[in-house]
Amino acid sequence: MVRAGLLMITRRKKMAPVCLACRQSLFFICLILLFLANVVQHVSSILSYDCQTLLEIGSSTKVSVWFGKDSQGFLPPYLEAVPLRWHPLPPPPDMRKRRRRRGTRGGRLVKLRIRISYLPHNLRSVRQSFPRLLVPSRALDPVDSWLVPIVGSIGSSPAKSFPLRHLRWRGIDRSNLRSVDLVVTAPEVSEPAPLRLGLINARSVANKTFILKDFFSSHALDFLCLTETWSSPGELSVFSELLPAGCAYFSAPRASGRGGGLAVVFKSHFEFKQLSSWTHHTSFELCLCELGHSPSLLCAIVYRPPKYNKEFLSEFSEFLADCASRYDQVLLLGDFNIHVCCPGKPLAKEFMDLVNSFNLVQSVKCATQERGHTLDLVLSYGLSVCNLHVEDAVFSDHMPILFDVVPLSPVVKRAAPTRCYRAFGSDTAEDFSTLFEQLVSSPSESSSVDGLLSHLDSVCKSALDVVAPLRLRQCKPKASPWLTDFTRAIRRECRRCERRWKKDRLYVSLEALKTSWKAYQRAVKTAKNSYFSQLIAVNSHNPRVLYNTINSVLNAEDHVLLQSSEVMCNRFLNFFVDKVASLRPSTVSSVDPAVHVPCLNLLIAFQPIVLPELEKLVLTAKPCGSPNDVVHPCFLKEVFPTVGPHILNIINTSLLSGQVPSEFKHAVIHPLLKKPGSDISVMSNFRPISKLPFLSKILEKVVHTQLMDYLNNSQMFEVFQSGFRPFHSTETALIKVMNDILVATDCGKHVVLILLDMTAAFDTVDHDLLISRLQHCVGISGLALLWIKSYLSNRSFCVKLGSLSSSVAPLSWGVPQGSILGPLLFSLYLLPLGAIFPKHNVSFHLYADDCQLYFPFSHSDSSQIRLLLDCLSDVKSWMAQNFLNFNERKTEAILFGPNRSSDMPDVDLAALTPQLKSSITNLGLKIDSALTFDGHVNGVVKSSFYHLRRLSKVKPFLSRRDLETVIHAFITSRLDYCNFLLIGVGLGTLTRLQLVQNAAARFLSGKRKFEHITPVLASLHWFPIEFRIHFKVLLLVFKSLNGLAPAYLSDLLKPYVPTRSLRSAEQLLLSVPKSRLKLRGDRAFSIVAPKLWNNLPLHIRQSTSVMVFKSRLKTHFYLLAFDSVVD
Repeated sequence: MVRAGLLMITRRKKMAPVCLACRQSLFFICLILLFLANVVQHVSSILSYDCQTLLEIGSSTKVSVWFGKDSQGFLPPYLEAVPLRWHPLPPPPDMRKRRRRRGTRGGRLVKLRIRISYLPHNLRSVRQSFPRLLVPSRALDPVDSWLVPIVGSIGSSPAKSFPLRHLRWRGIDRSNLRSVDLVVTAPEVSEPAPLRLGLINARSVANKTFILKDFFSSHALDFLCLTETWSSPGELSVFSELLPAGCAYFSAPRASGRGGGLAVVFKSHFEFKQLSSWTHHTSFELCLCELGHSPSLLCAIVYRPPKYNKEFLSEFSEFLADCASRYDQVLLLGDFNIHVCCPGKPLAKEFMDLVNSFNLVQSVKCATQERGHTLDLVLSYGLSVCNLHVEDAVFSDHMPILFDVVPLSPVVKRAAPTRCYRAFGSDTAEDFSTLFEQLVSSPSESSSVDGLLSHLDSVCKSALDVVAPLRLRQCKPKASPWLTDFTRAIRRECRRCERRWKKDRLYVSLEALKTSWKAYQRAVKTAKNSYFSQLIAVNSHNPRVLYNTINSVLNAEDHVLLQSSEVMCNRFLNFFVDKVASLRPSTVSSVDPAVHVPCLNLLIAFQPIVLPELEKLVLTAKPCGSPNDVVHPCFLKEVFPTVGPHILNIINTSLLSGQVPSEFKHAVIHPLLKKPGSDISVMSNFRPISKLPFLSKILEKVVHTQLMDYLNNSQMFEVFQSGFRPFHSTETALIKVMNDILVATDCGKHVVLILLDMTAAFDTVDHDLLISRLQHCVGISGLALLWIKSYLSNRSFCVKLGSLSSSVAPLSWGVPQGSILGPLLFSLYLLPLGAIFPKHNVSFHLYADDCQLYFPFSHSDSSQIRLLLDCLSDVKSWMAQNFLNFNERKTEAILFGPNRSSDMPDVDLAALTPQLKSSITNLGLKIDSALTFDGHVNGVVKSSFYHLRRLSKVKPFLSRRDLETVIHAFITSRLDYCNFLLIGVGLGTLTRLQLVQNAAARFLSGKRKFEHITPVLASLHWFPIEFRIHFKVLLLVFKSLNGLAPAYLSDLLKPYVPTRSLRSAEQLLLSVPKSRLKLRGDRAFSIVAPKLWNNLPLHIRQSTSVMVFKSRLKTHFYLLAFDSVVD
């Protein structure tokens, strides 16, 4: 019967499966409900709640949580009737399909692991049934609050409780975290990273620059030490080719003679500096460098010439003794030219005994020269030298040595510098203009100048942040742009030949390797010349590109290890502030010591300008400003049509209100090393370079133009002040001074010339005295004086190194450095000084802060020197009262006599005797007491030939026109400076200058040494030296007669007025004063200039402009100089 029932059920299942499935589902549901009814006695208490129970459920959010089998807790009211074995189980998870975010695929599995991990001890079997679902021991991911057990084990003591929080999709529920016992371990001490070094005897670096550069990069070197560089002092073009990207160098060339020379190339992120030698050594060359600090590592590169010198061992032992007493880590390496491989030789034995006595370790154990000798050595103590390997000699007869050095402590590397920049494109200016017009608002009439500037800066910054957002970029070294596929193919060929040589060791393979490296050097050299030639040709309209390219080729980048930190910035700030404060006298003058002179004209206010005038100033201004400029000057010129009216409003508001914006009065100082190679640890070796906002310079230019017009019309300038004035220069100042000296000595008198030195004169100017002087001596008052007061008051500056800057310091004294108005205000500050000299019958001349006094006196009456000494005393007193520091130690004097004797005249100068010199340098001109100017000419010849040698490096990629431009800039300018003073000097002196011009002409035209030079000069239209001197003198005469030269030169030229009416009265002739001595009076400008002028044809003297006069004079001199060539 049962079997029949089963068959009937089976048939029904086959016939009606859906109906059976429904009945089975209903059957299981009823079975589950029956089971729950038997297990749970009070089902109604779970499924239905009254109001009080709901309130208790709401207040039970803070319940006990079970954290172990011994924990105790209380049950909430609605779970008291539930059996204990069901308490730990949470409600089933919500299995509804929901949108899942990335990275949450394992969310359900994690939640299930957490559920099982909270099962109590009595359900441990369930945990063991699902081992792979156990939660890891490291940490628990955040879960929903329903997964957290809310029921603890029954007990009397309450368990620790904390609130449950409903977690969001992202976040952390810290209540689910388990406490982890921390095991404190000692920090691991990292061992110092080894430094990779190389040592090469280069035997001339110039012909293998790119080979050594590739050697440095391919072997991943940190330092490359070179001996026998064969470089001369000042030769920088070689190292500009040799330096890899991101590297720097130190060089110690042989001071005189050929050969020798040391250098080290290193990665610039190391704190590596060059040291001066402690003692002078004659038997060997030495280059000392220091790496890091605390403790420092001394690296000494040595080259000993092969010729025997008995002083070597004694000098080297003294050097080792100094090293041992100063440093704990020393590395000595170089070419010693001592055969340490032959210990039987006396020199080698004594040298090794000396090395062993100082506990030095010699690490080179194999031959380092082609002939099998060990000449290049690596000596060390206090550090470990390992992985030493000697390469094959390919580009020299010495073998390169590679090794690692492990210092005692890790070497600190400087972080790569970063800078903020904005990326400007072709459409940036247009987008900026569109956005600027949308953001800018019309200013109110009551807006201050600071408010106007702040609004403009805010709008410009907002617009720039949209069209060209500010980005931070790490400064990376630039790769060589001239490397092409052809050069890379040759480099691969070198590698292939190198592998073949290492494989077969055949002489043919070695020669092929050497040939391939030479071909690589030539190919890269040619590619570099071609690159620069194309770059200059494309930018032929921009001379800045030409000179920047030449500078990059001729000069290697200076390596200055300045630590970019706020501490270093503040150190420089305090040094610059203390330096100026120490120069000012301790006593403060309460009144202006100058005599107040009533002014006929007054400057009450500065006039506003119009937009076209402002546009001309902006477009012609040099694009340099401050790092704090919101808009870069170059970009400002592009968007000037948009922002110009707003800038005009700021400038005119400043002029009319007498107030200067505060932002315009803040300067950023960049320390610049005065001389390459100076000790960077000495702050006095740095010069502060001040950078002011670009718009502040535009405002100063507007004021400067109006102030200069007022001073010229009122004749307020000191006549003998030649600094920063139109038509004035150092040459015109020297013409006046030397003319007076030559005329006085022609009369048989002696002349003493004194060059006064004022230390930091621009920085010690007192603002109150300057304002008083402008008001009472110059005649500035009203809003104009108020504007200058605002310009000088509340100024500040900071020092900036890289992206870091110091705190802000007030600038209480001095005129602003790097400003437009600063030099002019300083000249006005010195106005009362000019009134002191006429009182003592002493002549003077000023060029900015360079003051020179000259006093003629008779040899028979030396008591006149007392007048000069009294004048100097008054000058010192005046400077002290005006807060100017007179540096007596740097003050120089020279005495000129009426004859040409080079011996110093026997004249008692009393207190001036210690300052007396036989030769001095005055405004770039070297003057000797005999007035032969031999020292000046020798310096010109030396520097000219030096620059000719340097220009030979750039000649291959310059066109003839560009090369001629460069020659005029570097050579001709030196030949022409103050050449009018060479009239009447010896023929040999002019011949030396003519040799320089001839060499430059041959260099440009490519002519050989023994070819006749006159046709070459004629083809180039270069006048010989003598004609160039006459040309400059006559040009100055023409300018003096037409108001284009200083008044003190015009006063030296007197028109010729005949005693009776003659035709010569209309010839525009000049009166020629009489002279007594050919080597004195005949060389004076006031005498020689009229002679040369009167010899010119009338049509030249009647020229109406400078251009016409120069054109006619060139034609006239060309016919005189090259008469034989023209015929």
